[in-house]
Amino acid sequence: MSLKSSLKFITEHPLNQHQKLKAILRFISWQVYARIFNPAYYHQFTPRVKIIVKKGMTGASGNLYCGLHEFSDMGFLLHFLRSEDTFMDVGANVGSFTLLASGHVGTRSHTFEPVPRTFENLKANIALNQLFSKVSVYNCAIGAEAGQLKFTNDQDTMNHIAISSDENVFEVEVKSIDEVLSNETTPTLIKIDVEGFETEVIKGAIKTLAKKELKAIIIELNGSGERYGYDESLIQQTLNENGFRAYSYEPLQRLLVPSNVDGSGNTIFIRDVEFVLNRLQSADDISLH
Repeated sequence: MSLKSSLKFITEHPLNQHQKLKAILRFISWQVYARIFNPAYYHQFTPRVKIIVKKGMTGASGNLYCGLHEFSDMGFLLHFLRSEDTFMDVGANVGSFTLLASGHVGTRSHTFEPVPRTFENLKANIALNQLFSKVSVYNCAIGAEAGQLKFTNDQDTMNHIAISSDENVFEVEVKSIDEVLSNETTPTLIKIDVEGFETEVIKGAIKTLAKKELKAIIIELNGSGERYGYDESLIQQTLNENGFRAYSYEPLQRLLVPSNVDGSGNTIFIRDVEFVLNRLQSADDISLH
């Protein structure tokens, strides 16, 4: 992301609307700190959770600048989940969503990250917050069935299942959601962010999608599936057939808005809207920054 794009994202972020100067100063301070000293920084993510931020971690540093990098989705997770729930984080990166779910809310989590270096950062965050009793971490990818696939290794949050033109790749184990959950409690919420491989993840979750305990799915549908020849509209069709409908969420108003999937980013698919809305509106307030 260019400097101009970064500053635009930071100053337009909903949690920075009344403190734009402070947000810019946080950005400048981190850039200077990372370049001169280059150590890990332990950022107070929420009042209950810390997250490790290192140079080059675009997602984690976004939380430092803005409070919640992915505001709508992270706000939904924080307002929706309860401590008795189970959460599944597919494509966890360094674990921002898992930290919010298990560290702040107190849920049980199944968390998947295939890239070894990123997986070590994920485990470090889990250890920092003493969450291994709540979080099961898997150094593997999620797909339609068990097997092996090649994965990129040097693109931070953009790492993905490799195509022929990719360099610096390695082989990764693949499991399916249905396989992992065969003897586990069905998640209340699943987050899927796998840079275009979402079609294969959904193919391996047919039994799980049919279970009514699963109330919501946060999934990235931004057109990345084209690199593998997938039509992402078929994901929406599959979710619709299982009773899910697309929404966006306004955390400050605690408002669910029916949404058209436009290919611009994450979409929240919800089943049993009345149940979900009741949770969103009854959740405790959360103070950030």
